[in-house]
Amino acid sequence: MINRSGASVDSYAHVRELPADALALMGEAEQRHIEFGPDWHANLVDNVYALEPQGHEVRFHVLRRDGRVLAVLPTVAQAGALGREVSALSNFYTAIYAPALAAGLEADDLLPLTRVLRRAGRGAAAYRFSPMDPASRDFTLLKHSLGLAGLSVHSYFAFGNWYEPVRQNWADYLKDRSGQVRSTIKRNAKKFAAEGGRLEIVRGGDALESALMAYQTVYGQSWKVPEPFPDFVPNLIRLCARRGWLRLGLAWLGDKPVAAQIWIVANGRADIYKLAYDEAHKAHAPGTLLTALLMEHAIDVDQVREIDYLIGDDAYKAAWMSQRRERFGLVAYDPLTLRGLAGLARQAMGETWRRLRARPKPPMDNPAA
Repeated sequence: MINRSGASVDSYAHVRELPADALALMGEAEQRHIEFGPDWHANLVDNVYALEPQGHEVRFHVLRRDGRVLAVLPTVAQAGALGREVSALSNFYTAIYAPALAAGLEADDLLPLTRVLRRAGRGAAAYRFSPMDPASRDFTLLKHSLGLAGLSVHSYFAFGNWYEPVRQNWADYLKDRSGQVRSTIKRNAKKFAAEGGRLEIVRGGDALESALMAYQTVYGQSWKVPEPFPDFVPNLIRLCARRGWLRLGLAWLGDKPVAAQIWIVANGRADIYKLAYDEAHKAHAPGTLLTALLMEHAIDVDQVREIDYLIGDDAYKAAWMSQRRERFGLVAYDPLTLRGLAGLARQAMGETWRRLRARPKPPMDNPAA
């Protein structure tokens, strides 16, 4: 049991201000998901939150006891649906979020942190943490500790997440895909090559900046909406190249890039982070060919344990992945604030409505009986 006396909480405005032992704890968390680590958060702060209009407040809260770092909780306070809210330091670029926690913690151990969080919230109506893995100890401990701090805590569905536990080599994995997928790869690979098409994977080095330009060209010709923070993804690509995580796939027709995908490979995982193709060349199925190349590389060369499509239930993901799980969020209302009470009342009405809709309907009388 960890001694719960002598706890202290310090807050920092940027991950680069954190002391070495707090960075080390985030580095340990990074071994599970890169989005838990200091480099991810630095890129998010520098290229998203530093550019946001004034009114938000980024904080990295560090919990210590007896000189030992127990937790690092990245948050941002800003205007929300209920007025001032405190939330996870995450946004639409984030596929998964969690605080960095030392081993052996219980919910009571985090109570000094969640109490400080509530006081530092300066009357915040709600505290939101998403997207999280509902099966993780991070989710469970944070949920319980927010409740111990006097907040009314509720969980909610965020999005579906398709993934593939890797148990086979590429050839056997491909045999288990649908006939349509295999046929598309075989047929279009020959056609694409015959018309001067080629595929490549860029990991960094001298080719990085030209590959980045090719990715941006494809993205601009695709169906995707322009990035609201245009420097986030380019600097993520550069970060991943520096760390050895980058697998930037490109499909070319002659000297024209027609499809691009960003895969992040680290710690036995391959995360499919971004993909786009030029709609003028959709008939060549360059996206499918590129997925196949990167999948083969991740399985046979990188030998990952898991491939993850990250955010959403898009139909095409089920063609490549065999498993689905869900990401959830936590929302904790402060019942000592009027806006918190309003949010809690709205939450209760929504839960009641969902229960009523889920209730089985009684059988209708048969008029012919």
